[in-house]
Amino acid sequence: MAGIISSLAGVIIWTDQIERMAAFYRDVLELPVHSVRPHFVAFELAHGARLSVGTHSEVHGPAKESVRVTVNLGVDDIHTAYRTLLARGVVFVRPPEREHWGGWVASFRDPDGNLIQLLQPPETAPG
Repeated sequence: MAGIISSLAGVIIWTDQIERMAAFYRDVLELPVHSVRPHFVAFELAHGARLSVGTHSEVHGPAKESVRVTVNLGVDDIHTAYRTLLARGVVFVRPPEREHWGGWVASFRDPDGNLIQLLQPPETAPG
């Protein structure tokens, strides 16, 4: 029997710096824009999921506990993605490393300090 949750439909990252955050996800990470509204930008991910950034009246300043929630973004080639983002000025807190489960992970922070990880599954992981 399947559980009541069938998939992850999306993630919203609340901020008080919408322009800076939207530019980072759009221009640096090159996520395709799904929709733009005042104070809210949604980006298209695989399988119809969305990663969105928006302003929230109760969010002020950078993330206070930036490791409480981590957003994993899937990549086919973590080493190429890592080099590309480094060239765009992204500062990684963890370079690509193979995990015990066989995949690869690299971590960086977005402009608000939220922890974002590139995740390459084991089936596409290099040697």
